[in-house]
Amino acid sequence: MSATAAEDRFEHRRGSALVRVLDADGAPLRDTEVVVEQVNHAFGFGNIGFDLMDLAEGRGAPGDEQLAADWLELFNAATLPFYWGDFEPTEGAPQTERLRAAARWFGDRGVAVKGHPLVWHTVQPDWLRAYDLDGIEQRLRSRVRREVSAFRDVIPTWDAINELVIMPVFDRDDNAVTRLAWNRGRVAMAKLAFEEARAADPGATLLLNDFDLSTAYECLIEGLLEAGVRIDALGLQTHMHQGYRGEDEVLAIADRFARYGLPLHFTENSLVAGALMPPDIEDLNDYRVDEWPSTPEGEARQADEIERHYRALVSHSAVESITYWGITDRGAWLGAPIGLVREDGSRKPAYDALRGLIAGEWWLPPTTVRTDAEGQVLVAGFAGDYAVRREGASAEVSLERGRHDDRVEVGLP
Repeated sequence: MSATAAEDRFEHRRGSALVRVLDADGAPLRDTEVVVEQVNHAFGFGNIGFDLMDLAEGRGAPGDEQLAADWLELFNAATLPFYWGDFEPTEGAPQTERLRAAARWFGDRGVAVKGHPLVWHTVQPDWLRAYDLDGIEQRLRSRVRREVSAFRDVIPTWDAINELVIMPVFDRDDNAVTRLAWNRGRVAMAKLAFEEARAADPGATLLLNDFDLSTAYECLIEGLLEAGVRIDALGLQTHMHQGYRGEDEVLAIADRFARYGLPLHFTENSLVAGALMPPDIEDLNDYRVDEWPSTPEGEARQADEIERHYRALVSHSAVESITYWGITDRGAWLGAPIGLVREDGSRKPAYDALRGLIAGEWWLPPTTVRTDAEGQVLVAGFAGDYAVRREGASAEVSLERGRHDDRVEVGLP
C-alpha cells in the first residue's frame, strides 16, 4: 500500500480550521510565530481503569504511579467496574464513594469515564436471589436509577445492559437476573435498563453491549429498535485469546453492525502475548492454567496484531471507540498475558506499537508555525482538541471529523 493510500484510509478522521489569532486589542497577530499542538483525540481510545482504583483512593501499591503514567500516555477513556455483586455485596451498602473517587481521578486528568455494566446476569449479589420476581425487578430498577443518578456528574456513558443475547438462558449458576430475564423476556429487560437509566440522566450515552456477534445479536438489535428502545451506541466485544481474527473479519463485523446507523464501540479488546488458547474452547472462562506467561514470540505477535487491529477499526467510519481490556498482565482477565505492560511494569512491544499510532502517527506534536498577513494559521489533523500558544498564553481549538471549512478566532494577549 502506498503512503497516499494509507493516508486515505484515515482521511474521514481528519478535520481542519483556519484560525485567526488576535492580540489583546483584538488586532490580528500578523507574521507571528505560534505553537500548535494536539491535546486530545475525539476518537475514544480506551482501557479499563480497574488497576488504578487503589491509586485513585490514595492507597496505591509500588509501581502504580508509573502504571498510571503509562496508562495516561495512551488513553483518553476509562471503563470502571460496576459489577453488582462486587459493588454492593451487602444489600444497601454500595461502594459508591470508592467508584466516585476513581471516576473523579480520571475526570481530573481529562479522561472520559464509562460505567460497566448496569444490568448483567454475572457477578450478581447473593442476597438478590432471596426475592421473588417482582422483588428482583424492583431492586434492579432501583439499582440502575441509583447508580446513574449518583454518578451523573462524573460518568456520562454506561453499558446499560450487557450480554443480553445469552441472559435468559445462562445456565452457569443460579442468578436472579437470569430468572427475571427468562420470565420477562429480552425486550422487557432492555427497556428496563435503558428507560431507568435515561430517566436518571437524560443526557447519558447508553450502550447495548455483547460478546455474541452472531445473527442472534442482529435480531436482538432489530427487535429492540422496533420496540422503540433508544440505543445510543452498539458495544461489540472482541476478546481474542484464541488468536487475532484478522482485518477482514473485524471489518466485516463492523460493516454488519454499521447498517443500523448507530455508532460502534469496540468495547472489550484483547490480544495474547503468549501461547494461544486452544481453538476448541467455546467459553473462554473454561480455560484455566497454573501459569500463562508472556513470551518474546508472543509479544512480537501481539505488537503486530494490535497495530493491525487498531488501523483496521480506526479506518472504519462507523467506529467511534476502542477499549483495550487491560494495561498490565498483573491480575489480567483469566490470567492471560493480554496486558500492554508486563507484571514487573516494563512495557511490551505492543505498548510501543500502540503509542506509535495514538501518540505518534495520529497525533500532532508541538509545532511552531507562523501566521500569515491576516494573522491566520491552518490547524489540521485528526479530530480532537488542539492548543494554539504564544508566550505563555493559550487558546483551544476543536477540530471535527470531516469538517475543513471552519474559520475560528482566538485571542492570545
